Amino acid sequence: QVQLVESGGGSVQAGGSLRLSCGASGYPYSRPCMGWFRQAPGKEREGVADIASDGRTIYADSVKGRFTISQGNAKNTLYLQMNSLKPEDTAMYYCAARLGLWRGCPLGPPRQDDFGYWGQGTQVTVSS
Repeated sequence: QVQLVESGGGSVQAGGSLRLSCGASGYPYSRPCMGWFRQAPGKEREGVADIASDGRTIYADSVKGRFTISQGNAKNTLYLQMNSLKPEDTAMYYCAARLGLWRGCPLGPPRQDDFGYWGQGTQVTVSS
């Protein structure tokens, strides 16, 4: 059974940085496509970035140049380095693994319908 656990959220002032981590367990084979999503109060969940098992990445336009998704050396770790944070980045951030645990990621920005395993989320709050 796949389980995902996020950590690293917190409160920061605009312009600051945070690094989110995701620990995964239960993968039967190699690392699947994984992604980060976020959901602000009253808004739909949106894709932030994803990374395929071969390291290829895709970012939402709103975070390009500021956020970096990466994999740890072990297959069970995922990170999101967030720099130059803005108040509009405030949201609950979720780690996710692709539906079917496919190693490749779908084309285009990550969509939640393509991901079938989710963590419980970690809150990020950016103050102006």
